[in-house]
Amino acid sequence: MESGIHKIPVASPQLTEADISMVSECLRSGWVSGTSPYVEEFERKFAEFCGCKYGVATNSGTSALHLALATLKVGLRNEVIIPTFTMIATANAVTYTNAKPIIVDSESQTWNIDPALISKKVTQRTRVIMPIDTYGHPADMDSIMEIAGKQGLRVVEDAAEAHGGEYKSRRTGSLGDIGCFSFYANKIITTGEGGMLVTNDEELAVRAKWLRAHAFGRGGRHFYHEELGFGYRMSGVQAALGLSQLERIEINVRARRRNARLYNEHLGKLGGEVILPPEANWAKNAYWMYSVLLKNRRRRNELMEWLAKRGIETRTFFYPIHRQPFYKAGYRQLRFPVADMLSRTGVNLPSGNGLSEEEIGTVCDEIRSYFHNN
Repeated sequence: MESGIHKIPVASPQLTEADISMVSECLRSGWVSGTSPYVEEFERKFAEFCGCKYGVATNSGTSALHLALATLKVGLRNEVIIPTFTMIATANAVTYTNAKPIIVDSESQTWNIDPALISKKVTQRTRVIMPIDTYGHPADMDSIMEIAGKQGLRVVEDAAEAHGGEYKSRRTGSLGDIGCFSFYANKIITTGEGGMLVTNDEELAVRAKWLRAHAFGRGGRHFYHEELGFGYRMSGVQAALGLSQLERIEINVRARRRNARLYNEHLGKLGGEVILPPEANWAKNAYWMYSVLLKNRRRRNELMEWLAKRGIETRTFFYPIHRQPFYKAGYRQLRFPVADMLSRTGVNLPSGNGLSEEEIGTVCDEIRSYFHNN
């Protein structure tokens, strides 16, 4: 295979004629800015899908996280508790507010933040707990909300990877004070780039919308700014694509779950060579990524190389925050064994909405071939 060319990509956006038609309609209307009625409709419909009253669309999932923290007035000398096993945007959103990310290890069953370790990290400076729904599997939110309630903390659910996932029959994103999503190109639905903040708290929604657009003055004083605001609005064109994609979100979640079922059927026959992704009995995993563990880093890397040579793209798991060059100096004396194990041994297999049963069969055949020959 030519370098960089993959017959089976890890995840590609699935764009349809309906998507193109909706975007074209938006362009013809002239409503292309962040004040577009397409944005308002997308906010309303996506929030409704999540089981929330309010949506605030943004230009990225990272912006949604930062905006959520700014809405909650997180700032200098505050602390936000996050899992160390997460994509860098979770920690960066905290750092943007001048607060400090306080990192916690994962639990091995769901790969999400371990609630049993959170209370030990709470100090007088703690303001927010920010769990993430790793690779589509919801965090143990009842335990997290109980801790937050006892400590007087807010909860921002980073559901960027979990559109349509469920925790005890409640949709991801609706489980904390604020939920945040990403609509990046490889997500379950996409706006190309883009994000969304959802909440049931009207006061938070109003404040988030105000901060999102530079905190423009109220009462007719348009260019008068009482607080630091941001240029985080989603465009009408992005929202138009999001509206069209949203029509298929249930289909897309079913496709991701079908992918997981087929992979499980094939790879479950390999015994202990491959550890399949989790799904707790209280959870509906959206399987944004179909993610497996190997016995060790060498096996993981060899398998990835084997598949790449055969045109099959894969991804490693996240590097934990405590291993990131920008952050690691602050955590040198701490140990996070579960996060390190996940990072060393995890691999994301092709997982897109449009993945065919034949392609999944090909991936699994090649994985079996690797183990047969190694």
